Amino acid sequence: MIIALGCDHAGVAMKQTVIDHLESLGCRVIDHGCHSPEPVDFPDIARLVCDSVRKGEADRGLMVCGTGVGACIAANKIPGIRAAVCHDVHSAHQSVEHDDVNVMCLGAQIVGPWLARDLITAFLNARFSTEEQFRRRVAKLADLEREAAAMLREP
Repeated sequence: MIIALGCDHAGVAMKQTVIDHLESLGCRVIDHGCHSPEPVDFPDIARLVCDSVRKGEADRGLMVCGTGVGACIAANKIPGIRAAVCHDVHSAHQSVEHDDVNVMCLGAQIVGPWLARDLITAFLNARFSTEEQFRRRVAKLADLEREAAAMLREP
């Protein structure tokens, strides 16, 4: 599996732990930064991570910021991305199983390295359900996205 990874300055301290764990699971990592504790604007990193997922260069995305919230907001602004903040193992796998989440956002100031590893494992091992109810709901999310895009194009 190929994972697009990005973090901001609040997540950079946890980044190597994340990379090491992803590699231990056999993943290839596309590292979109950041690479130092100097402040960066997270939407710029989110665009890079999400573009890798949208273009098929990565199977899923993973973003780390202070709380995970800013990363999640930025990611969900990008068409085709379904991002979730996950700070518990149940959300990490169920967000994929029920909502077909393709980007997980972690808060480095909320979870420690051991929990981050468990969350990542749960997220990567999860598969979108084949149950009709979940497929129908995710299709409706895509409809909402298309309707919003059409509204933006209207004069």
